[in-house]
Amino acid sequence: MKKVFVNGYGSIGSRITAFLKDDPEISVIGVGKYSPDDKVDLAISRGLNVYVPENKIDNFKDYQISGSIESALDDCDLVIDAAPGGHGYKNKKNLYEPKNVHAIYQGGESTIGSEAVSDLLFNSRANYDLALGKFHVMQGSCNVTGMGRILEPLRDKYGDQLVRFDVTLVRRWADIEQTDKKLSDTIEMTEKPHHGDDVKTYFGKDAPLFVRAIKVPTRQMHLHIMDIRFNGSAPKPSEIHEIFKDEFGVATLWTAKGTKDVRDYANSMGFNFTDTNMIHIHANMTTSIGDTVQMMYSDDQTGIVIPENHMLMQAMLFDRSYEDAFSHTESIFNMKEKKEKLQEHFAKKN
Repeated sequence: MKKVFVNGYGSIGSRITAFLKDDPEISVIGVGKYSPDDKVDLAISRGLNVYVPENKIDNFKDYQISGSIESALDDCDLVIDAAPGGHGYKNKKNLYEPKNVHAIYQGGESTIGSEAVSDLLFNSRANYDLALGKFHVMQGSCNVTGMGRILEPLRDKYGDQLVRFDVTLVRRWADIEQTDKKLSDTIEMTEKPHHGDDVKTYFGKDAPLFVRAIKVPTRQMHLHIMDIRFNGSAPKPSEIHEIFKDEFGVATLWTAKGTKDVRDYANSMGFNFTDTNMIHIHANMTTSIGDTVQMMYSDDQTGIVIPENHMLMQAMLFDRSYEDAFSHTESIFNMKEKKEKLQEHFAKKN
């Protein structure tokens, strides 16, 4: 059994630990916390050991902590860094590299520049094998992960017929749990969004992919609007939908009027954290005109990267084949069942 430490207990860390506790091959030795707040007691109430920075132990005297993060890493095979964006690089240099421990970083970090946490940005659909045996790997953000689940199947099917992708990311302002984060009454433009460059690390640096991003005042997922240009007549919408019929983590929905419809249904089905962990193609919005297909799909923000972290962990710790890792992740996340339920509930009406 491998020992995993989750360094951070926010949107990512709380989700990852909830699923890892169901993995019989993994022992979650604890989670790292940096601020003495209610989430310390929440983690403890869920049966987790909480560790804090050695130089902050006195700040947690009112909590039943289990020790220092530094000591926890001494008894650890892999750490999933779920710290706020930008802290991963510091943790890599100050904690993980000195202790020679495997580490997975999240989408707030970078694979380029002087503070790169890794030379690999992981997307299980595109480059699973490159993560085998690696010590430091970055998991892509929710938007970057979502684009991979759509782009790679399209490339597999159409190859050289593809001329250009133009993607508009309509991003949520805050996560569901971030109730203390105010939603500003504005549509905010993102100058030079990183998402396109991140995707090109696995899709190809010269890929004809152009990304723009805006942020809107909602907590209910992201929405991507993608225009796909072909070097001849574009396929029919039905042909596009067929590509994703058996695709992992992609559900095709017909009657959802908005992202909240999907979230509310997930909540009624008792999914963990109201997550679906997948992409939802809004099939009624797919159009084909001339050489262009336009499609829209919603992206389950934080939830979509959790099974990806699980796939990546298996590559790094167990050197598993993609097929074996996929099978094990499916046994934990039940993605096929979720997809079937979503597609049945939002099925096309005759």
